[in-house]
Amino acid sequence: MNDVYIIPYSPEYQPDFKRLNVNWISHFFTVEPHDLEQLDHPEAHIMPNDDQIFFAGIGDEIVGCVAMVNMGETGFELAKMAVSPSAQGKGIGRKLCLAAINYARQLGIKTVWLESNRILTPALTMYASVGFCEVPSVPTPYSRADIRMEMTL
Repeated sequence: MNDVYIIPYSPEYQPDFKRLNVNWISHFFTVEPHDLEQLDHPEAHIMPNDDQIFFAGIGDEIVGCVAMVNMGETGFELAKMAVSPSAQGKGIGRKLCLAAINYARQLGIKTVWLESNRILTPALTMYASVGFCEVPSVPTPYSRADIRMEMTL
């Protein structure tokens, strides 16, 4: 396998951001309106407030992504994590997650949280391995979210 590299968002990667996320979401759940507004227009819905999207590449192929979304008082949300099925199991999700957490640390963010679903055991295991812990859920725009995890930086 070629070396995995992590790069920040550029508009040319928006189709990859959408492709990767629609693929995994539609495999397990239903793509929701809030997903589509973020995936179709990340500059407007994810990027405006020190937010960032990171991509993982192997050679010329973008195989993963994750967003770090500034949610104001509640900290940054780790969101829209996706890895291509052909690249899963190679530590790419972990590399993306650590890049996003490091970005939040550099900005002086104190809390990073995420929402997920309990059927996504490999993802939840990886999140716990980098320091996320389950916390009580709060209202969410996603019907698929049944677990909230948080970490203090």
